[in-house]
Amino acid sequence: MNGYRLGAIGIIITFFTIITATVLLPMVLFNPKPSGHGNNYTLTQVADPARGRRIYVREGCFYCHTQFTRLQDRGYGPLVKAGDYVYETPHQLGTARTGPDLTNEGGKFPSQWQKAHLINPRALKPGSIMPSFSFLDDRDMNDLVAYIQTLGNERKVTAYVEAPVEYKPILARKTVDTGSDAAANAGRGIYTQNCAACHGLEGLGNGPNSISIEKKPANFTRPFYKQYPDDFWFYRVSEGIIGTRMPRFGETLTEEQRWYLVAYLKTLQKNSEDTVDKLDQLNKVEQIKLPNLSGQRWEPPSGGD
Repeated sequence: MNGYRLGAIGIIITFFTIITATVLLPMVLFNPKPSGHGNNYTLTQVADPARGRRIYVREGCFYCHTQFTRLQDRGYGPLVKAGDYVYETPHQLGTARTGPDLTNEGGKFPSQWQKAHLINPRALKPGSIMPSFSFLDDRDMNDLVAYIQTLGNERKVTAYVEAPVEYKPILARKTVDTGSDAAANAGRGIYTQNCAACHGLEGLGNGPNSISIEKKPANFTRPFYKQYPDDFWFYRVSEGIIGTRMPRFGETLTEEQRWYLVAYLKTLQKNSEDTVDKLDQLNKVEQIKLPNLSGQRWEPPSGGD
């Protein structure tokens, strides 16, 4: 009997030791100093970002969006520090990324874009599973947008995209002029053969395969992609995107071919995004005559086909 009692006491002591070490001590000892880069909710006079934050919490936006950049993140802006969250109570770190991370979302898009996206997400991002928040009244909507626009506003984000350090030497030895029409023409053939089935012939994200892909292909007409430097385009083409059907073309295309592809991708951006919201807008890629990459001039099919 004494043995059972001692065992029970040992289990209880072990349990409380674990709780103390993993929960209570961190609460007492972990006191980061303010970094000065936390979000500033007082910069706007048009709406109330602090109230917008409460709406963000009320509507459960943190279920699908995180507010902390991770070490492996590319394209979300600078990493955050513990001191950024000193005044964030309750914090909105989130865990899942059904939607993109919002750590540095403020200023990434105009407020009109953010409001339109909240009202009809798929009009701006085809394939999005985000629900419509059109039921919010104007005051709620404006306050929520104002809150979103404060995220990262004290981190002075100057670039959201930057290629890994290991890709810098590749940029230095680049032999293709990615700003030339000749390189873009050559890249179009490589794009048509390798990318159009998912992204569509004009980069709208509406290739024939897109209808069956859960994570929809990118729409390269978005003005957002104008900020991509050459080395980041090359990195994306080479490494693909984890969690999507985007393959690693570094395994199938030569370095020169990838630079030609980059040259063409850079020509697709527009001042306003083209959207696709109907099945009959899917591109077809049958009977496409590819440009000859050997240096000979490409002639279009005869007969007007």
